[in-house]
Amino acid sequence: MRHILPCLLFLAATVSAQAPGAPSIAKIYDNQLSTIESELVPLIEAMPADRLAFAPTQGEFKGARTFAQQATHIAAVVYAVSAATLGEKNPTDMGANENGPASLKSKEDVVKYVKAAFAYGHKAMLSLTAANLTDQMPSPFGSGKMPRASAASVAVWHSFDHYGQMAIYARMNGIIPPASRPRK
Repeated sequence: MRHILPCLLFLAATVSAQAPGAPSIAKIYDNQLSTIESELVPLIEAMPADRLAFAPTQGEFKGARTFAQQATHIAAVVYAVSAATLGEKNPTDMGANENGPASLKSKEDVVKYVKAAFAYGHKAMLSLTAANLTDQMPSPFGSGKMPRASAASVAVWHSFDHYGQMAIYARMNGIIPPASRPRK
């Protein structure tokens, strides 16, 4: 299933190269990253600072990431796949379990780190072209290579996966995620 998205996006890029006024492949990927950013950052900002260390304890949640660790994990992975997409060295410390630098303690630190990761992610998305989508890049997750498009797509689908977990954590703490609130 994961491999379908890059193929569809490659097809969209090919079509957009032929269709006047169609968005570029870079814009398509960048818009997807902007969508998760616009939902994730407000969610982090909505969670009270004293609840960032929350992780569920009932059921099968032993060892689950805290709300803050979910956020910094997303950011660490966005950094990793963006660096791979750009063909650069990862500019951040992935930390234990890919949770980002251990020095991130306050809510302000977490929000700043996540915003910086998305800024770097936008740079990566805007580097994509129909010509470079299938270039093989070193995988940021071990040995081997992966298409540039696959690395870029991880920033979106992986972030949404963890966003869903964070939205549940927020609701367990009486916080309605901003993206789920009625529009005025």
